[in-house]
Amino acid sequence: MASDQQILVTVILHHDQSKTLEEITAHTKKTGFYRDFPPEGSELVSWVVAMSYGFIIQLLVEPDALRNLNRFIEQKAWGAFRYEIFPSYDFTPIAEKFKKEHS
Repeated sequence: MASDQQILVTVILHHDQSKTLEEITAHTKKTGFYRDFPPEGSELVSWVVAMSYGFIIQLLVEPDALRNLNRFIEQKAWGAFRYEIFPSYDFTPIAEKFKKEHS
């Protein structure tokens, strides 16, 4: 759960489908993507594969480390993935409240 010192961030990494899996793997090995992920100032919350799409990753990030996360993606993921980064929040408590109110 995000605190005053962290924000929840969702990172979507789309596989570059112009490359083979072997080319993507070689690129991420060369850049140290998996070895170094998550970058300093970030904590991994979840990492799932959306088949035929790519990775959906949630991180808790210290606000001062947001630029570090962006630079990490630019330096280590570009060439293997296209990416999107979104500030996020946990909707579960709100959905549960709506469920009770709308019953």
